[in-house]
Amino acid sequence: MAWLVTGGAGYIGAHVVRAFQSEGIDVVVLDSLASGHSSFVPEGVPFVRGSILDRELVEKTLVDHAVTGVVHVAGFKYAGVSVQKPLHTYEQNVTGTAVLLEAMQASGIDKIVFSSSAAVYGTPDVDLVTEDTPKSPQSPYGESKLIGEWILRDQETATGLAHTSLRYFNVVGSGYDDVYDTSPHNLFPLVFDALLADETPRINGNDYPTPDGTCVRDYIHVADLALSHVAAAKRLEAGDRIEPVYNLGSGDGVSVGEIMRTVADVTEIAFTPVIAPRRPGDPARIVASGERAARDLDWKMRHSLAEMVSSAWDARRRAQ
Repeated sequence: MAWLVTGGAGYIGAHVVRAFQSEGIDVVVLDSLASGHSSFVPEGVPFVRGSILDRELVEKTLVDHAVTGVVHVAGFKYAGVSVQKPLHTYEQNVTGTAVLLEAMQASGIDKIVFSSSAAVYGTPDVDLVTEDTPKSPQSPYGESKLIGEWILRDQETATGLAHTSLRYFNVVGSGYDDVYDTSPHNLFPLVFDALLADETPRINGNDYPTPDGTCVRDYIHVADLALSHVAAAKRLEAGDRIEPVYNLGSGDGVSVGEIMRTVADVTEIAFTPVIAPRRPGDPARIVASGERAARDLDWKMRHSLAEMVSSAWDARRRAQ
């Protein structure tokens, strides 16, 4: 008996894999390595290289490894790029999810934890996003994640699928020295790469109606995120009835300016960020409540901002 983690060789997926290991639960990884790294998969964990679009391979993996449930992390996650590549985004995130569910149904597997996104909300005009906040995604990426949630809902109606979807914003930090965020679009890698290249990080706009004029966002530690994925899987495995969606939110958020100041303190590299123009459509504040997940999935913010930055910085430097 084992759980399959699709996208388990990626930054987030690799942390989910190790969280399963820490609970003594067998795990299998399926990853195409489009953005993941085989070195992120721990020694001894079965690794199948391939795409979730390959129905035959997915079904074979499920059967060969006696999989009982799936944590679905694989997907194309770049919201900005998805605007230029909508067909690719829908193929990877919508068709891929449908193919995965087909293979699960054929194999008699009826439990899945879906790694969704707070991009389903778009730019809500509320102080605190809850699971009931209206959904208005503003990119093919956000739309594809919402459609994924709908597919799970409909499959539950049709077959009794047990599922939950976890929505979150910005994932940072590292729980292990050999796993780090390699995304070319995320804030922490962009800032670290600039510093390592003796360049100055930049902030997009400092005239927002926030305490320091910079955007406020939810930033959560990847290890905390991984623990709640496993908590959800364990509850599904136990046959517990849980909610169809949860926000993994901080409840208060931090500003981009705060992050820059913390990076300077942690790295001991003094810098004053370059102030660039605002990006079109960037809201001043997006922060989510994590109360529902705290109640059901042992969700909590276990790391301070300084710990998020220092763990990410240490892992990034070791990769040099």
